[in-house]
Amino acid sequence: MDEAFSRTALLLGPEAVGRLSASTVAVFGVGGVGSYAVEALARAGLGGFILVDGAALGPSNINRQIIATRSSMGRPKVEVMRERVLDINPSARVEVRRERVEGGEAGRFLRPGLAYVVDAVDTLTAKLDIVLAAKELGIPVVSAMGAGNKLDPTRVEVADIYETEVCPLARVMRRELKRLGVERLTVVYSKEKPLAVGASGLPCRFEGSCDAAREVACETGKASPCERRRPVPGSVSFVPSAFGLAAASMVVRGIAARGK
Repeated sequence: MDEAFSRTALLLGPEAVGRLSASTVAVFGVGGVGSYAVEALARAGLGGFILVDGAALGPSNINRQIIATRSSMGRPKVEVMRERVLDINPSARVEVRRERVEGGEAGRFLRPGLAYVVDAVDTLTAKLDIVLAAKELGIPVVSAMGAGNKLDPTRVEVADIYETEVCPLARVMRRELKRLGVERLTVVYSKEKPLAVGASGLPCRFEGSCDAAREVACETGKASPCERRRPVPGSVSFVPSAFGLAAASMVVRGIAARGK
């Protein structure tokens, strides 16, 4: 066994560490939540990754994304994340897809036999698509709800989507998943009420009806982006990271328990 994971083996057992090494997890979104989830999975000894994110790093990412440094500005997030994973574990298998998940396309990135899917994207359409594609293949999902506009990491919890409260994004997800016939979904969410922040003046990058945009980013349904301005959520280093670490914990414990 690699000495790097010997302390993990003391806690989980060598057989569980072996299962982690043999497992592959797909992570959609390697931003504030996803980058910390990948980091924790790599340090736990996960052997395989599929990283999906179409964005490049910018200065506004520095406050909350573990891969965002002055030297990484302008580089694709998935490439920087891959380098970091391999620096932690040179034996890891890391597949990167520099693409943004659009409606109906998540299945392209998945395959039977994946141990888990981590949903850390920020659009409703993509989240629903990821969940449905994974469910069709029988892959368990851990989905992150809204981490923006929050300051208290101690309010972060893991629950089934239908047991959530307070979180506006979870409210819309509950409604849409019920409509789609999805009976359960493990989510990481916060019971902290979102704080009010100032308007950003950025053009809306979400699509569809703006009625729900007052609660979450936006609904879906239009073929082209609307012309409204969307509020960019405020963020801080210690809340999105707590979401990512909680998601990684569920994945690691889930894989470890499969041999028992």
